Amino acid sequence: MSRPKQFTVWLSARDRAKLIKVVSSGRHPVRMIARARVLLALDESQGLAPDRRVVAEHVGVSQSTVYLVAKAFTTHAGRVEDVIGRKKRAPPPIEPKVAGDVEARLIALACTQPPAGRARWTLRLLERQVVLAEGMPPMDHSTIGRVLKRGRLSLT
Repeated sequence: MSRPKQFTVWLSARDRAKLIKVVSSGRHPVRMIARARVLLALDESQGLAPDRRVVAEHVGVSQSTVYLVAKAFTTHAGRVEDVIGRKKRAPPPIEPKVAGDVEARLIALACTQPPAGRARWTLRLLERQVVLAEGMPPMDHSTIGRVLKRGRLSLT
């Protein structure tokens, strides 16, 4: 005899229609479609849902995936988008070293005329110029290159 279900799934008609659209359209990531199929199979509003093992075989995922989707449905208070969608990326824990004003000043410096006797700016030349500039933190030439690349600026 199997254990009683810890997490039950009750879908509204609107959620059910949304999941059916996700499954049938074919324009979504495979994981999203698999999770939507699991939720549709576990829906108890249409009658008693089958066992986790049966749902896993029918959908083509593992039993632990079925368990985790049902658990996520209850922990997210039945919000289907949060269960089937990807998690939002958390901001990085470390603040960027070069941002805003410093980045703008560096790009402005790279857009100026190179020093006398030079045809163009190089990363190492910019590195030496940044050290001489007031109010700018010292930066390595590779950091300067990344900032310029992020700003879509080419030194050629």
